[in-house]
Amino acid sequence: MPAVYTAVATGEGRAGRTRTDDGLLDLDLALPREMGGPGGATNPEQLFAAGYAACFHSALKAVARERGTAFSDSAVTAEVGIGPNDTGGFGLEVTLHVELGGLEQVAAEELVEAAHQVCPYSNATRGNVEVTLETVTA
Repeated sequence: MPAVYTAVATGEGRAGRTRTDDGLLDLDLALPREMGGPGGATNPEQLFAAGYAACFHSALKAVARERGTAFSDSAVTAEVGIGPNDTGGFGLEVTLHVELGGLEQVAAEELVEAAHQVCPYSNATRGNVEVTLETVTA
């Protein structure tokens, strides 16, 4: 796959900083309180959730445009959970809450599933991270 764009970031661990090479992102990181840390700063799971939500929403709009499907009021919220896995390390799980207005439930679910096939984050996690899709229409 020839890359069209490559993002570059450097991280100093869960209790440090992360920054992109262009300086647009430069954040303190902290272990969440729920994992025994002090909290008070962002963490890799929040960054992953933000990226996945934004990317999935873009994929949703692209698929809708390609199909000629119109929807109104939309939002994608990503929940990224972390916990111990069966290999002694840690794993992630994701739930994508997708809200779409102006569509029947079945049509909305079909659109969300199609976006799940297109989204780069979905393709990267497929087969390795459990991703649950929840679709709500308004």
